[in-house]
Amino acid sequence: MSKLDEILEYNKAFIENREYEKYITSKNPKKKLVILSCMDTRLTELLPKAMNLKNGDAKIIKNAGATVMQPFGSISRSIIVAIYEFLADEVIVVGHYGCGMCNLDTDNLLNKIENRGISKEVINTISNSGINLNKWLHGFDSVEESIKNSVEVIKNHPLIPEGVVVHGIAISPETGKIDVIVNGYEK
Repeated sequence: MSKLDEILEYNKAFIENREYEKYITSKNPKKKLVILSCMDTRLTELLPKAMNLKNGDAKIIKNAGATVMQPFGSISRSIIVAIYEFLADEVIVVGHYGCGMCNLDTDNLLNKIENRGISKEVINTISNSGINLNKWLHGFDSVEESIKNSVEVIKNHPLIPEGVVVHGIAISPETGKIDVIVNGYEK
């Protein structure tokens, strides 16, 4: 059975048993929070539990490394929409220790890309169009510095209104322990 078939089979029972009812909530986050988190699988259930978040409490955005790479990319757009359309008034950037984006070997990653069938010609075409793939794929050298950088990009974005508080925290993917890297309440 394929992964999609397994999902569809489970979903049919989920709907028939009305299991969705316990997840019904508003599209506006109850705690008025936007959380940018890493996509690490260890955080899927751990992060909300460690932060006391229930379904409907926060808008949660995930990407590799919980990083804001550019001020006008999709991450910033999602944060801005959450603030203006869904009334969020605080943003928390949540990095984690042992992140796979920390010290990522981009040459090795590009080799894996080629080994999966993407030709050197395609990679060269992208590179020749002005995109530095090593820089684009590179993560960061320090989780704490990455969190601080993402907080700064968000705080200094020209479309983030005065009064929106931006925090940065690091979580242990083993225990859920949270360390404050940037307390947005402090000047």
